[in-house]
Amino acid sequence: MANEIKLQIVTGLSGSGKTIALHTLEDLGYYCIDNLPVSLLVSVSDYLNDEPEETFKKTAVGIDARSQPSQISNLPEVVKSIRQRGLDCNMLFLDAQLDTLIKRFSETRRKHPLTNQQRSLSEAIQHERDLLQPLNEAADLRIDTTHTNVHELRDLVRNRIGGESGQVSILFESFGFKHGLPRDVDYLFDVRCLPNPYWQTELRSYTGMDRPVADFLHEQEETKKMVADLIDFLSRWIPAFEADGRSYLTIAIGCTGGQHRSVYVVECLVKHFKAAGLQVMSRHRELS
Repeated sequence: MANEIKLQIVTGLSGSGKTIALHTLEDLGYYCIDNLPVSLLVSVSDYLNDEPEETFKKTAVGIDARSQPSQISNLPEVVKSIRQRGLDCNMLFLDAQLDTLIKRFSETRRKHPLTNQQRSLSEAIQHERDLLQPLNEAADLRIDTTHTNVHELRDLVRNRIGGESGQVSILFESFGFKHGLPRDVDYLFDVRCLPNPYWQTELRSYTGMDRPVADFLHEQEETKKMVADLIDFLSRWIPAFEADGRSYLTIAIGCTGGQHRSVYVVECLVKHFKAAGLQVMSRHRELS
């Protein structure tokens, strides 16, 4: 039963992309319910456990800060009890930085659900973040949409949640340290010690996905050793995450600008682990 029926919870900050995530899941065949009170979640799970019709065997529910605070803080325990009944239940938490959320609300002219005459937009966002912190901590998968557009978020949801059940979904993400660290990653590796194509004038305008940069880095012994060591380390420990029941794993690779070295290393890792039969995808934060 646990492998046949899936209950996906989608939550997170207003403006972080919950509606987009639910629409994407709907396209993947999920029956979606938005703004479900936490108090009704157990009833939904009971129905799903009682041999539901085919339409509801993949169900996604959206839960946000409009639920009562006491219900929100109780959600992790509710999810735990649902899993103990044998249901495959996972929680996705969507987040974004304050400046990004303010900009999104300003551009769309939407009203934040927690704003009022005494609470400004920035205060409402912080209040919501505080209310949802227990869900953020309990989430199985977190996606920071600060640097993610609509199409990228759809791809992330489609590939990370819509993949094969029972197999860990691995995201390899390149980034540039000068643009800030990515949040909610399981492993972060620094490859700034590798030779930098940026200092080769003829390579500066290319990226790690382009053949000239790839050829340059492939010829460097340091690069070969770094990639080999990362493959050896991850090959040893990814199975441990799977054995522990983890569904998602995010591995970040950083260089100075996120254009050359980290991109190339991510592409090497994706190629290797995809060939090994794992469910993997790549994201190049600074290139998008």
